[in-house]
Amino acid sequence: MKMILGILNTDDAPVVIQHLNKAGYFVTRLATSGGFLRAGNATILVGVDDEKVKPVIDIIHQYSRSRKQLMPTTSEAGIGFFPTMPVEVQVGGATIFVLNVENFEKF
Repeated sequence: MKMILGILNTDDAPVVIQHLNKAGYFVTRLATSGGFLRAGNATILVGVDDEKVKPVIDIIHQYSRSRKQLMPTTSEAGIGFFPTMPVEVQVGGATIFVLNVENFEKF
């Protein structure tokens, strides 16, 4: 058994979860934040048998998209650098971790 942990853009999460549910997967969503712009994210957890990992990742990949966004000049870039002009950065997409599950019990 595997635990798929996906960190998604909050704009993509509802569509990804809808399609995962439609395909028969149960999803737990957590509100998280972080990343370059310290923006809100959605972290999803999906527990599946080993052979279902690829179909879940395919759905996440299909419905998570990256986009460009302007970083305002009032934002610190994380290294003590404050840009004087807005900087365009790429955000979104998904980061996925697949973890081994040693034990699973449902009460």
